[in-house]
Amino acid sequence: MNYLPILKIEDLCTYFYSRSKQAFIRSVDHVGLQIAKGQTLGLVGESGSGKSVTALSIMGLVRGEPGVISGSIELNTPEGGINLLQGLGLHVRIHRDNGRIMQVAKDADAWEKTADRNLRGIRGKQIAMIFQDPKNAMNPFVAVGRQIAEAVRLNTAVAGHREARARALHWLAQVRIDSPQLRYHNNPHGLSGGMCQRAMIAMALAAEPVVLIADEPTTGLDATIQSHIVDLMGDLKDELALTTLLISHDIDVIRSLADTVAVMYGGTIMQQGPVQAVLGDTGTQHPYTAALLDSIPDQRLIRSKGYLQAIRGDVLDTMNIPAGCRFYPRCNKVDDTIRAQCRDQEPALINIAGGHRVRCWRFAQARPYSGRAAVHAMQRN
Repeated sequence: MNYLPILKIEDLCTYFYSRSKQAFIRSVDHVGLQIAKGQTLGLVGESGSGKSVTALSIMGLVRGEPGVISGSIELNTPEGGINLLQGLGLHVRIHRDNGRIMQVAKDADAWEKTADRNLRGIRGKQIAMIFQDPKNAMNPFVAVGRQIAEAVRLNTAVAGHREARARALHWLAQVRIDSPQLRYHNNPHGLSGGMCQRAMIAMALAAEPVVLIADEPTTGLDATIQSHIVDLMGDLKDELALTTLLISHDIDVIRSLADTVAVMYGGTIMQQGPVQAVLGDTGTQHPYTAALLDSIPDQRLIRSKGYLQAIRGDVLDTMNIPAGCRFYPRCNKVDDTIRAQCRDQEPALINIAGGHRVRCWRFAQARPYSGRAAVHAMQRN
């Protein structure tokens, strides 16, 4: 199998400006990710950690001030590579203080024109997305079959209506939807949640994309339907060799479908690597990853009617990111040997074993502590 990255993200920053508080919301902050051909990368973390904004940044669906302001998103296809953020830096002036972005001046109109030009022929064709709420993502007044057929005509060499309809029926059958001929004529609100999600998956796959982004594909579905959707995506991954970025709160879904996983908190990556190393080996887990896993109820807890373990404190406000570790105020693994580092200096994302990286001072105690003067050198991936 070819393990060269199909999608490679480096130093991605997506900030938004709060006029009321006159501060930047650092939704995605120096994030780096990569996905190899045929692999699934799972992205997990609490709400507000930056997962969906990362996906929207890849798709070029972030607008507003300032939006995506730095980094690169490289897509490699058989036709060659392209940086989806190519040229955007020409329209942004960034003032940094000690490595942190403090002020941004952006020509929004020129930036959006360049972004749209970069993504022409990419968005929806080379990179497709399954959204959280398919009934709201699809046109409520147009039959789902016609919407899939339109995606075929827009993003493939198929131009005729008859052939596009045949391809739409093919994809409806591929996603195991019952009675494709009948469902072709149903509007989204005439379908159940599970069938609508299957139709959304069919529409995303109809363009035969290089990369598929699935943002919470099982959200809002009951447990049985969730299981069916997970089984479907697993089958499609095997049959079509899909390269997928899978975003989910459900760690069991990530375990079932992902080859590698990245754990996000406070807009940045806290841990990433092979799924078994990140979610299975308790000896090498970031304290945040361990806390997420501990908050999942198991059979023993249910039988004993015990209390769920919650992560203490509140999710980080990314307008007020501390100088030290972002998880430090909520961490229960801090001891006196690393307390000063955790409080004052953000750890680097260091490699601890073949492709397994962790951003935590517990795994970097051998590094010399030099206080705030080393923040800029250490905070970058």
